[in-house]
Amino acid sequence: MIRKLLVASLLASALPAVAQVPAGNTAPQPVPFVDTIPAAQDTPYPGTILLDIDATDTERGIFRVKETIPVAKSGKMALLFPKWLPGNHAPRGEIEKLAGLVIRANGRILPWTRDPVDVYAFHIDVPAGTKQLDATFQFISATKADQGRVVMTPTMISLQPNSVSLYPAGYYTRQIPVKMTVTYPTGWTAAGAVPAKVSGATYAYDRTNYEILVDSPILAGKYGKVWPLSPKVDLNVFADTPDQLAAKPEQIDAHKRLVDQAARTFGAEHYDHYEFLLSITDQLGGIGLEHHRSSENGVRPGYFTEWETGASARNLLPHEFTHSWDGKFRRGADLWTPDFRTPMRNSLLWVYEGQTQFWGYVLQARSGLVSKQDTLDGYASILGTYDTAQGRQWRPLIDTTNDPVISSRRPKGWTSWQRSEDYYNEGLMVWMEVDAMLRQKSGGTKSIDDFARAFFGIRNGDYGEVTYTFDDVAKTLNGILPYDWAGFLNTRLTETGKPAPINGFAMNGYKLVYGPVQSPYLKQAEKSRGTDVSYSLGLVMNKDGVVTASIWDSPAFRAGIDVGTEIEAVNGESYSSDRMKAAILAAQGTKLPIRLTVKNNERFRDVSLDYHDGPRYPRLEKVGTGDGGLDKLLMPR
Repeated sequence: MIRKLLVASLLASALPAVAQVPAGNTAPQPVPFVDTIPAAQDTPYPGTILLDIDATDTERGIFRVKETIPVAKSGKMALLFPKWLPGNHAPRGEIEKLAGLVIRANGRILPWTRDPVDVYAFHIDVPAGTKQLDATFQFISATKADQGRVVMTPTMISLQPNSVSLYPAGYYTRQIPVKMTVTYPTGWTAAGAVPAKVSGATYAYDRTNYEILVDSPILAGKYGKVWPLSPKVDLNVFADTPDQLAAKPEQIDAHKRLVDQAARTFGAEHYDHYEFLLSITDQLGGIGLEHHRSSENGVRPGYFTEWETGASARNLLPHEFTHSWDGKFRRGADLWTPDFRTPMRNSLLWVYEGQTQFWGYVLQARSGLVSKQDTLDGYASILGTYDTAQGRQWRPLIDTTNDPVISSRRPKGWTSWQRSEDYYNEGLMVWMEVDAMLRQKSGGTKSIDDFARAFFGIRNGDYGEVTYTFDDVAKTLNGILPYDWAGFLNTRLTETGKPAPINGFAMNGYKLVYGPVQSPYLKQAEKSRGTDVSYSLGLVMNKDGVVTASIWDSPAFRAGIDVGTEIEAVNGESYSSDRMKAAILAAQGTKLPIRLTVKNNERFRDVSLDYHDGPRYPRLEKVGTGDGGLDKLLMPR
């Protein structure tokens, strides 16, 4: 009998499980999702949207919007607030800051209903005989950093048209004509890619389409200055105080060379004119965001006035400028969308951002905006970071292209293990390896410059979009030098359990080494990042000793130190950056631990770090003699 019961039990366990609802329990079925928002069609919208923006309430950070939307028929209609924003690679439109929405037709208020699934959509019923809708609302911008990026201060405004407009569903955004007028505070000036007629404090921008308008932000301020960099490119700079605009001629000349070197490198320009929008501020929220004919760039005070110690801040403009070619003109096919509601897919960000990161460093050196040595030291910092990180053990590079959606750039506790948007800097390393392979396999006759001209240097003057796939990238490389580029790239994108791909630098004449001396570049970077002993103890701390990064499986990790830990004392003395570095030096070659008193919330504890290898900082050491591949790569064209 026992044997029969056992056999029956084994047979039952081998059969698929069938969920059973206990007697007396209810079992509902899901309500289906019904999408009533019309899909975008590539047909012209009937009429021109008029936008009237009042941007004068700089004390409270409130934009007041009046929008007139022509309509050709009555019935159901949906208005959309931009959700998936190019350059953000994620659904990050700040819908929570739209307030006070009232929609009228023929003077009567129309009730609206927010879509229960897509909360960026508003449904209305347009009455018969209606020729236009009149909408009013406010964009309540952040007044503190914990509310989002601050975009309006008493001295400066960063106006992004996507935040102060709605658009009709059912059309490609490039098919929706729009004309915007903005009133700024009296005495201010403004800059952006869309030309405007200026009357006092009011700027009437030329009629364009909604896709271009959203891609054309505006920077305005009380203190501003414009430097022409070429017949097509301007550097528009705004600052909290006028003294921050004191640029020397040689500093502006370096920016002029940046424009020239980019055009020489890519072999074409994909804009009729281009506007750098640079804010020098500690009040407006920081930003680095690309657009086709402009870029939004935010740096801390000292960009011009502390030039000798600010090299790390000068990578921003070369990077964002490169995006005019890489990311805006050439764009991953699965990333391009017809409107701002369709989800973007980021599988090719290792080209879009990775190769832009690559060219940003190259162009800063070619132009002299940043010295060659500082550029090499910047590379060393990147390589050292990935050389000590453990995240590649489990997560492939290609999966990090999902991070803008997964984490929306929120802070992480263990970035070195969880990984983040590594397609930027690991992408840079992959493209350096591509350059080295092209040089070696061609006997020095080919390089990544050939790829740049073949891939980005087409259709001079075109500022539309030419999309591409993985196969297009591999095909272009094969056209330069036949090789299994698809296999190579796929390996780099999908491999795990391998060291960081730093070998391209060694192939190009510079190997990563560590030494006790911190480069001037790293010392400068500590001004903004904090004390960085990540290559030794595995820690980065702000000026108050609060841990901002703890490296997975480092001595600090093994001692239980995580992000947010406050270091109160080092070897019995109150914390300071100098004492931390002195303790690392004192422990070198001994068996004595580095003793720390740390605080987590209200809990104090003493920990010991078993580390005895002394100060450890990354640098690139030249291999061989003469000009190697990296030397040649960084030379002006």
